Amino acid sequence: MSQTKLFEPYKLGGITLPNRLVMAPLTRNRAVPGSFVPSELAIDYYGQRASAGLLITEASQISQQGQGYQDTPGIYSKEQVAGWRKVTDRVHEQGGRIFIQIWHVGRISHDSLQPDGGKPVAPSAIRAKGKTFVNGTFTDISEPRELELSEIPGIIEDFKRSTENALAAGFDGIEIHGANGYLLDQFAKDGTNKRTDAYGGGIENRAKLMLEVSKAVAAVAGPERTGIRISPVTPANDVSDSNPQPLFDHIVDGLNALKLTYIHVVEGATGGPRDHAPFDYGSLRKRFKQAYVANNGYDFDLATKQLDANAADLIAFGKPFISNPDLVERLKKGAPLNAFDKATFYGGGAKGYTDYPTLGAKQAAE
Repeated sequence: MSQTKLFEPYKLGGITLPNRLVMAPLTRNRAVPGSFVPSELAIDYYGQRASAGLLITEASQISQQGQGYQDTPGIYSKEQVAGWRKVTDRVHEQGGRIFIQIWHVGRISHDSLQPDGGKPVAPSAIRAKGKTFVNGTFTDISEPRELELSEIPGIIEDFKRSTENALAAGFDGIEIHGANGYLLDQFAKDGTNKRTDAYGGGIENRAKLMLEVSKAVAAVAGPERTGIRISPVTPANDVSDSNPQPLFDHIVDGLNALKLTYIHVVEGATGGPRDHAPFDYGSLRKRFKQAYVANNGYDFDLATKQLDANAADLIAFGKPFISNPDLVERLKKGAPLNAFDKATFYGGGAKGYTDYPTLGAKQAAE
């Protein structure tokens, strides 16, 4: 098994990854309530998983306005930067590499999370069908208001400032969250963007915010330390586009021109069927000259097949990393994987977060 490309080193920008497994961003809702600083448990959680080629953190909001769920961490205050610094220090002590994913959720939020209880913001004032997680329960998403043209530079500035904060916190790089029906994806797709100004209408206008944010982040972090996550056909968070192929071909051409270090592509429906809608991911692969990170429903066999076919450079695993801190070792040895406990995915303490046994611990106990 160890002959597969999955365990070969890979040069990503200025860093060499020891293997091609990426831990995908996984929202766990365990930041300190009120301050949204990563908890002390997060230090252990990421440290335990440092054998991944690259760790990408759970999505972290760039501002209070950017928050959509309870107890997700931020990267906009000094306290949050200090909290994340403890995480990056632990990961680096363990020999790992870690990028932070930064997000603005746009309309996928709730009034109770917003500054002064205001409305969430969106490209257009269209309420999303779906739920968000607040006050310990799943609640209907609130009605948003349309962002004014004059507010958009401030959002780009928040992404830029969060990038500066992330570098101060010791991260090896930044992943921009442009996927899964959050703000940048909402602007890009015509199901959620009905604007008639410079950010609405044709593909170039709708793609503009995602590309402007990417340019701003890369200007601070360096393109070799900047990646982005996209999800061309996912229906997650009630998002859709009438013609995603030309839209994402255009977006990826723009990202390639910026020389970002990777695109992280959710293939199919996020957490659902890979064949949810027809889409040519090979077209994105051809257009983008840096690394292609493939995501969604990957196991050892599919990862090996895609790497052998040169359809991807790196493979992101999500849920398997929740319950298997030593996923790399388990896959190398063909060892069985721990089953995950869905009830502990969102919120809570150490149970289902930092208490999954490694192979060594399990064998010692036996």
